[in-house]
Amino acid sequence: MRFATYIHQGERFYGVVTEQGALPLSLDFPEWPTLKEVVAANGLDALAQAAAGQTASHRGILFEPPIPEPRRIICVGVNFPDRNAEYEDGSDQPQHMSLFPRFPSSFTGHDRPLIRPPESDRLDYEGEVAVVIGQGGRRIAASSAHEHIAALTLCNEGTIRDWVRHAKFNVTQGKNWDNSGAMGPWIVPFTDPAQLDDARLVTRVNGEVRQDDHLKNMLFPVREQIAYISTFTTLDSGDIIVTGTPTGAGARLDPPRFLQPGDMIEVEVEGIGTLRNTVEEEA
Repeated sequence: MRFATYIHQGERFYGVVTEQGALPLSLDFPEWPTLKEVVAANGLDALAQAAAGQTASHRGILFEPPIPEPRRIICVGVNFPDRNAEYEDGSDQPQHMSLFPRFPSSFTGHDRPLIRPPESDRLDYEGEVAVVIGQGGRRIAASSAHEHIAALTLCNEGTIRDWVRHAKFNVTQGKNWDNSGAMGPWIVPFTDPAQLDDARLVTRVNGEVRQDDHLKNMLFPVREQIAYISTFTTLDSGDIIVTGTPTGAGARLDPPRFLQPGDMIEVEVEGIGTLRNTVEEEA
């Protein structure tokens, strides 16, 4: 099932999304105010059971990022061989993964615009799969890391390219402009390693395929990401790891092709769905 956080007639709900609309479930589970608490309680199965046989009653919904205010959003950079080659520095696979944080305010929901700020015209896209941590922990072994994943979602890890070069050792300021990225449309329960191992990630801009790769080609698989990250910080329920983007972002094209107002970006993974966003200039 597909579990989403959304706004309907000015109120926030979570529930199941179908082709007909959304079935609200949050009022049935007051002990779990948001999907973050649902995940912490291992409650996705309970939501699915409650939704069985019911029909959608909410239409015209406004999607929000599925997990509101996660304590941590940690992104993995340069995690595909071709992405590493894009840097043209002759380096082999790095010994350790590159990581950086993103703030919840830097993400918007599905079918909502990414915002290009007046300070830069170099807004770029990065299609990625994100994992939602269910059972938290510290120093999680890679062999058992999949047991700590509650769900999967999609991410457009929008980036202001010139701002990631403002400093020598970090990219944080280029990665955290308000509403520059998107997450969603929903989460799907993680039940089978094949959901990651066999996943094909495709990013399109105005219908043109820009990124196309399989997650099995990652330099650092999700198991290793969870193990490495949990070595230095205790992962909590609802934390999100954004797992890395393939080659093909606009900055690496010749000539570069940054996003323009009116563009449509779609990030698609079969079995998860399609995250779709347009681009607008900041008002």
